[in-house]
Amino acid sequence: MFSNAIVTGACGGLGQALARQLLASGAAVALVGLNRERLQALQDLAPARSRIYTPDVSDGAAMQAMADDWTSHHGTPDLVIANAGVAGGFDGARAEDLAVLRRMLEINLLGVATTFQPFVAPLQAAGRGTLVGIASLAGRRGLPGNGAYCASKAGLIVYLQSLRADLRASGLQVTTVSPGYLRTSLTAGNRFAMPGLLEPEVAAARILAGLTRGHEDIVLPRRLGWLSSALALLPEQLHERILLKQPRKPRVGEAGATEIPGLNKNQETRQ
Repeated sequence: MFSNAIVTGACGGLGQALARQLLASGAAVALVGLNRERLQALQDLAPARSRIYTPDVSDGAAMQAMADDWTSHHGTPDLVIANAGVAGGFDGARAEDLAVLRRMLEINLLGVATTFQPFVAPLQAAGRGTLVGIASLAGRRGLPGNGAYCASKAGLIVYLQSLRADLRASGLQVTTVSPGYLRTSLTAGNRFAMPGLLEPEVAAARILAGLTRGHEDIVLPRRLGWLSSALALLPEQLHERILLKQPRKPRVGEAGATEIPGLNKNQETRQ
């Protein structure tokens, strides 16, 4: 099992479950997120083995500072889970949605790279360690009304493949986790069927079990991964007709939409 872990997005459903289970196993855990109150509830479970950090995961300097502080107190981690992510509907005809696309790429894709980067060289020197990116089955194919999220997760899957190839000779494990639907705030506003919906605690347990076994590609639940692969075999136009019948994911500002941290700040900066 792992003894020293970094978990970003530790405020959300999956991140909380991962952090909670790692703390219960006796690991020291860096709790990275934006909601200090939720992180404090986790730290209270094991104050001596956890620290709270609230950086913007897309800010490389802030993530380096987090890594330096954690390492100075607890040493080099043997597990880094880049779990922070956001979701939301997207309409390519709307100019305001370009800011949504930009911010989603910053968090879901760039945020993984900035989470890993400070630890890659120390882990290479140690000749061991596991880097985990939480992608999505949505990264396997573009879905109508969900272009920003799908693009960010597709980019992440390919990024992790590249990183895996770069680091394999160093003895590091790079794992891609592709969940389907989890019962979290990111799916609470969905207006369409969510087959295979998993509770975050169940997903976290399966992820940690897979990581312990050295799995490089974890799909949750497996049957949804098989369904996704089967649908990919359909002619593209038929696949599109099936998907276009489904309700769209809420866009920012619509009922049921989830908050995208830093979106308004980015818009203000560029005005």
